[in-house]
Amino acid sequence: MQYSERILKTPSSFIRNILKVTDAEDVISFAGGLPNPISFPIDALRASVDHAITENGSRLFQYSSTQGYAPLREYIAAKYQRLHGLDVHADDVFITTGSQQALELIGKVLINKGDGIVIEEPGYLGAIQAFTLSEPTFYGVTLENDGLNLEELEKALQQPNVKFIYTVPNFQNPTGLTYSREKRQQICDIIAKYDVALIEDDPYGELRFQGESLPYIGAGKLENSILLGSFSKTITPGMRLGFIITKNKELMQHIETAKQATDLHTNIFAQYVIYDYLANNDYTEHVQKIITLYKNQAEAMLDAMQEFFPAHVEYTRPEGGMFIWATMNNGASALDVFHKAMEQKVAFVPGDPFYTAKTGVSTMRLNYTNATPEIIREGIKRLGSIL
Repeated sequence: MQYSERILKTPSSFIRNILKVTDAEDVISFAGGLPNPISFPIDALRASVDHAITENGSRLFQYSSTQGYAPLREYIAAKYQRLHGLDVHADDVFITTGSQQALELIGKVLINKGDGIVIEEPGYLGAIQAFTLSEPTFYGVTLENDGLNLEELEKALQQPNVKFIYTVPNFQNPTGLTYSREKRQQICDIIAKYDVALIEDDPYGELRFQGESLPYIGAGKLENSILLGSFSKTITPGMRLGFIITKNKELMQHIETAKQATDLHTNIFAQYVIYDYLANNDYTEHVQKIITLYKNQAEAMLDAMQEFFPAHVEYTRPEGGMFIWATMNNGASALDVFHKAMEQKVAFVPGDPFYTAKTGVSTMRLNYTNATPEIIREGIKRLGSIL
């Protein structure tokens, strides 16, 4: 059997592969990016399933429109108008099978083989995987504590055939870092000089547990702004509902064509149910409970790291989201440490898969949202003894 070059060049998901190893019951895992299952509103969703079927009958089980369920798109548009002051309408919203599919669709629509993608370094490995299918050239730009390195960004944008920049400006995956207000404006000013799109992927933005909410970099300002959102981190990841927001009508048309070719439309049953849930429950109150939960878990991990990690290990202090990024300044390979950690029944994600052109890195991603404070403390204690 002969396989396509693009699939042979696309790495399988490092995290999905190590989750098979780390899922054992006796392993303390900081490896996944999993929301805490106690945050799933199961009873309310059960009621919404019944209500949506009663209200809508066979429509939940029939083929539907490619762009997505209109009331759900209207809800999303109204929310972004209200919370972010964006001039967004239902026609500017496109429902996808998780924001992971949004990445793949954008890659299909914008990238020819060899075209440039500017990406954060380190960057979200799910995006690296989705974009790799289009066989691009990646231009990594160092992610500093307050956002992208501006000099490197300008240089990357001058490379041939750069089509878009991919960013996660709020509580970035994998680092947990958030772009500063000043850096956001500087990045916007630089991008405005070039004919490129800006993708702002924002699955974690609502999960802020300290600091002030910040405006988007390009949404509402740049002509080729693409904003991605998701219900996976706040309601349920299993229903796989994400969305694209863009005012670029031509881009939206091409995304619709790519979506039709991929799967016709996103699961319509899930769209009806999620909309019913949103229309009949206090979503803000629900999210606030998740924020309180994650704040306690993040503090438990940071406190334990301060107590048990040696001085040569630096780490980020997120203001929200799900991740902490640690750097071993003694130059140790995170992959080597991972194998030693697994012997002690504790897991994390080594930094390697978050880079497009680096291996043997001394960084690691730690997820705090899927374990109790007591288990977090024990896991960090074990990891500290290895470090």
